[in-house]
Amino acid sequence: MTQPLRVGLAGAGWVTSHHLAGWRALEGQAAVVAIADPNIANAEARAREFGIARVFASAQEMLDAMPLDAVDVAAPREFHAAIVRAAAERGLAVLCQKPLAPTLAEARALADEVAPRCRLMVHENWRFRPCYRDLAGWLAEGRIGDVVQASMTLMTSGLLPDEAGRLPALERQPFIAGLERALVMEILIHHIDTLRFLLGELTLVHARLGRASPAMRGEDRAFLSFETMLQAPVALLANLSVHGRAPAQADRLTLVGTKGTIELENDTLRCLGAQPAELRYDLPACYLASYAATIAHFVEGVRNGRAFETEPADNLRTLALVEAVYRQQETASEAFLDRTRRIAD
Repeated sequence: MTQPLRVGLAGAGWVTSHHLAGWRALEGQAAVVAIADPNIANAEARAREFGIARVFASAQEMLDAMPLDAVDVAAPREFHAAIVRAAAERGLAVLCQKPLAPTLAEARALADEVAPRCRLMVHENWRFRPCYRDLAGWLAEGRIGDVVQASMTLMTSGLLPDEAGRLPALERQPFIAGLERALVMEILIHHIDTLRFLLGELTLVHARLGRASPAMRGEDRAFLSFETMLQAPVALLANLSVHGRAPAQADRLTLVGTKGTIELENDTLRCLGAQPAELRYDLPACYLASYAATIAHFVEGVRNGRAFETEPADNLRTLALVEAVYRQQETASEAFLDRTRRIAD
């Protein structure tokens, strides 16, 4: 019988509870045998909760001390490259949270450097949500024909104070407040990747970002437009300070095709037209399932030598679109300042 993969987890932050639940679902195929985080109290708490035998204060210490087969990198983005390189030096397979690195250039350099020495997959779990896998199946069946328009929105009140004066989005992920590149790099990167997964390669047409919350360093609203390879327009609109919306994230997606329409709204996925269908989901379970499916895909690829769906070559195309968004926003901001100066003169 093949022995379970021995996995070391780098990071003990909020997201790692979802990672560890995904690993636990693969009992017999893989086991997290060590966890590392500079916040040793967090690492110890995760170890107690999930029965992890060894705890370390750094990923380097864990790699030096433990015989591992794979590393799951769930540390902040600025530490990804160093941990991936250290694991690659030992020839270990690596599953690394998105983004692979803080910038596209760094991510490309990292992917090229480690490619000869390790199997590397980017942990991009959004596209592994059951609703999006089912939606992709409907598209593959040709239920709505060619997609001619698409619209995706993420509207929440997460940055509006609740009854206690707290900001729900920052209660859940406090680190977002300090990010210079916030909404697009941390959240909408998932949606851009999912749109690529569903519709094929995209080209950025227009991008505008803004910030409403004084609690945020970076942007908290965005309007992005893309085109598919068939020149179908795709709109992505997001705002974390919307009155009347729930604080939790819930995607809304409409795909208009030549033969029908697909709509995802809250917990319901519908196909309208000649081949109608409707599916409902338990959203919290759907979210957790995306982590388990991502990790299962990684383990299967490591064991069978199959290509990863979100290997660096694919994920870098998502990151290139994210980089293009910030570059276009910087250009627009510079043009606005130039116009303002000319008017003042």
